[in-house]
Amino acid sequence: MREPITIFGDIHGNLPALEAVFQDMESRGLSNLYCLGDLVGYGTFPNEIVQMIRERDIPTLIGNYDQGVGNNSDDCGCAYKLEADKKRGEQSIAWTNAHTTDDNKAYLRSLVASIPVQLGGLKVLLVHGSPRKVNEYLFEDRPDDYFERIMNGVEADVLVCGHTHLPYHKILPSGRHIINAGSVGKPKDHNPDACYVTLAVTDGQLQVDFIRVPYDVERAAAAIEAADGMPNEFAQMLRAGQG
Repeated sequence: MREPITIFGDIHGNLPALEAVFQDMESRGLSNLYCLGDLVGYGTFPNEIVQMIRERDIPTLIGNYDQGVGNNSDDCGCAYKLEADKKRGEQSIAWTNAHTTDDNKAYLRSLVASIPVQLGGLKVLLVHGSPRKVNEYLFEDRPDDYFERIMNGVEADVLVCGHTHLPYHKILPSGRHIINAGSVGKPKDHNPDACYVTLAVTDGQLQVDFIRVPYDVERAAAAIEAADGMPNEFAQMLRAGQG
């Protein structure tokens, strides 16, 4: 078996979660790390997260939140369905804009939209939302022909995305794969544990392993509640694993 690649993303300013994930990766001897973006937003440690990624020189994509904060925008590119969610999102990006250094904003602006990776005989493409748009949501329940059309537009056997914060592995009728790596810092699948994924090729077959990592959720939640201007609801979402 060739050395696996390790993919994570949607950290969203959650330092305790990222610290736990890096510690878990190190305990497993994992390298070949890639980040799908959305380093900032919602959590209260934007600079610490960016610095940890920069110090490790991890190939990283630009997420929609990174794009917004990197450009000092008041738009995070999120699709909020409820007015209350939209208002909280506006508070979050305003807080993050105010608390992220100019140097780290420049770094966020410099990030790329996609990264191709060769894994054995498979071509893997990493994106944040979709190959078409940084903030397109690729939900697992979309029909197969929807995913097949997306895959027809790229040169890849495997597409790995984030953005929805909901991990899944879908094998299409064509044999191509769609994988969502879930979220390190803001899971939405009712499991508060951080999530990342490893990909390996064994006997010519793709092996996909989702790894869940418990972390000090209360530390991250308490930091949100202590931050002036950050909605307390984000803390309870972390505790419940509901995004």
